[in-house]
Amino acid sequence: MLKVIFACIHNAGRSQMAAAFFNQMADPAKAHAVSAGTDPAAQVHPEVMAVMRELGIDLTQATPQKLTDALVQDASLLITMGCGEQCPYVPGLRREDWALPDPKGLPLEKVREIRDVILRRVADLIAQEGVAISSGSVASA
Repeated sequence: MLKVIFACIHNAGRSQMAAAFFNQMADPAKAHAVSAGTDPAAQVHPEVMAVMRELGIDLTQATPQKLTDALVQDASLLITMGCGEQCPYVPGLRREDWALPDPKGLPLEKVREIRDVILRRVADLIAQEGVAISSGSVASA
């Protein structure tokens, strides 16, 4: 089972979108994603919830959570979201950094652009890792 952690500082935008896309597109028998942050916010950014809702993904129940040792214990890959020096590092865990702007407070048009880049990168990651995309996913629409 491939476990991917998408992490940023507040776990309220980019990492939430990435994990939601991954879990919708990947075969749940082969892969799973979680999102977390080093300094979690109280809630997912409203503009992020709005643009994800446009694609039929409801993040109203998503809660930012802290990146902990227990969370990364059985993970295979950590993907950080362009938070620079503040991005988490977990020794022994393969890491990629996706340099993406923070969507907090941006106009919906810009948040949609970030969302769409994340969607493409998640689809590419699933293909790269050899994890089958399940039918009915956003990527197949």
